Amino acid sequence: MTTNDKSSAMRFLESVSGGPLTLGDLLLSIRLGEEVSQTDFATRLGISRSHLCDIEKGRKTLSLRRAAEFARTLGYSETQFARLALQGLVEEAGLELTVQVTPAVATAR
Repeated sequence: MTTNDKSSAMRFLESVSGGPLTLGDLLLSIRLGEEVSQTDFATRLGISRSHLCDIEKGRKTLSLRRAAEFARTLGYSETQFARLALQGLVEEAGLELTVQVTPAVATAR
């Protein structure tokens, strides 16, 4: 899947969820799309089922490191997972900001 395809997928998920996509929404959508139980999906991510449930329901946020690990484990864009994790932290802090994340450009040393 190309980056544009994933962006289209993100826009579609936001339209279905009725609002801005959260990392929990994304994980839930991936899990349901793969038809995997919470227990099996949590095991794949290396967390407990209850922790996954809390993330999917928006009761817990993820660190950037953990979001990137999840992205790699699931084969998705680290950029999108990081953006959603940061947005969750911003919203948890009560700030009315929108996060944008772009991949760093590699520089020659």
